[in-house]
Amino acid sequence: MSQVESQQLVGPLKLSPRRRVWIIVGVMMGLSLAALEATAVVTAIPTVVSSLGGLELYSWVYSVYFLAATVTVPLWGRLSDIYGRRIFYLAGIGIFILGSALCGLSQSMVQLVCFRVIQGLGAGALLPLGMTIIGDIYSLERRAKVQAWFSGVWGISSIIGPLVGGLVTDYFSWRWVFYLNVPFGLFGACVIAVALQEPERDRSSRIDYPGAALLIVSMSLLLLGLDQWGNSESVWLQYTLLIPSVLLLMLFIFQQSKTKDPILPLNLFRDRIFSAAALNGFFSGITLFGAISFLPLFVQGVQGTGATEAGWAITPLMLGWVTFSIIGGRLLLIVGYRVLVVTGMGGLTVGAFFLSRVDASVSNLHLAVVLVVMGAGMGFSVIALLIAVQSRFPREYLGIATSATQFFRTIGAAIGVAVMGRVMATQMVARMSNLDSSAPSEQIAYIAQHPDVLVNPLARGEISSELLEQLQGVLGTVLQDVFLVGFVASLLALAAAFMVPRG
Repeated sequence: MSQVESQQLVGPLKLSPRRRVWIIVGVMMGLSLAALEATAVVTAIPTVVSSLGGLELYSWVYSVYFLAATVTVPLWGRLSDIYGRRIFYLAGIGIFILGSALCGLSQSMVQLVCFRVIQGLGAGALLPLGMTIIGDIYSLERRAKVQAWFSGVWGISSIIGPLVGGLVTDYFSWRWVFYLNVPFGLFGACVIAVALQEPERDRSSRIDYPGAALLIVSMSLLLLGLDQWGNSESVWLQYTLLIPSVLLLMLFIFQQSKTKDPILPLNLFRDRIFSAAALNGFFSGITLFGAISFLPLFVQGVQGTGATEAGWAITPLMLGWVTFSIIGGRLLLIVGYRVLVVTGMGGLTVGAFFLSRVDASVSNLHLAVVLVVMGAGMGFSVIALLIAVQSRFPREYLGIATSATQFFRTIGAAIGVAVMGRVMATQMVARMSNLDSSAPSEQIAYIAQHPDVLVNPLARGEISSELLEQLQGVLGTVLQDVFLVGFVASLLALAAAFMVPRG
């Protein structure tokens, strides 16, 4: 019998109702900070660039934060399993606050990028450990409802993030987008420090630092390589990053099978629910983040709207997610995990199919309904799989099991967006070469390589109306191919949903 299987599941921590309420407040503060920061910065960065310069580092402000927050998730989870949630949740908030303060003090884009790494390292602890703490302090019956509310908080924070970022930037300073994290983060940390009490843990296990290093380096190289994927000017860099990442990942898997205290125990995959959650998270992450990433391009480039409308385009998806997370939390104990997960993935698949068929003539109502259906599917399935995984493992493995599901969804998102970007780049070049237009071939070739021209109002104004209409049609057709990739991924996520056992 495996080490995981030999452990006995334990009940929730024995805490007073008042302490539980304060713990919820503290964890909710941490989740809100991470969600707000991930989206609020989007609206502030153009102003940051105008203040600090360094336009060539624009994308790195997002990339390094996303990278640092992703690759450290399993490490935070495993550390919390061995030494306790409290100390590492506080450490995560502390690092996040430090990074936020330094970002606000940045005097150059290089400094901002470096400090965003620090901020991302802390952010990697907030969501998985917050969800794990809720798993520690509540029984299954209460956990489903509470986790659903936390999913709602995350979704609502993600929706209002761009609005908060815009208002703070316009009426105060872009630096306050980062500074505001400090007082709220300190409040959340103080609450958790006082309210959360944990029993003494068996610390005979040790951290597998070689395994952690292999995982972090391999995933870092993978995500950096995928960030360059499709750029014809950096083919050598892509393979320089991707080939070592694959080799190091294979070495990591081999090393995990041999070490006594692995950072990501392979025994977890013997559990059918965990395997289903990992596969489902990976493929649904492709569909979800593909829609989030390319839908604004569709709204601006194909429908010809402005940046504000594009920014709000994914709101129906997030609202669907929030609403049906709450509903799913209440239905979970009535209908069971499998019904919710399969129903949710069915909704995601249906929504992804209709998204792959949209064109320039689609109405806002039609698009909103499609996105609500996709969001509802994610709301049903994510909350059900989270509770299912947490119900399968003892407290000693709750942190890594919870964080691993988040890790696979994020890695799926990174790989999926890179693949979709490659599909878009390839199809744009192919379809533009057959374009029947009197425009100079050099202009058409440039637009094929740089489709973002179609979302720039100034650049779009220099294109003739006849050519612009043809280009929007081409982009719309290409984005259908892109969203078709998401639909295929959703079918695989639906197949993984049927792996969840009945009951």
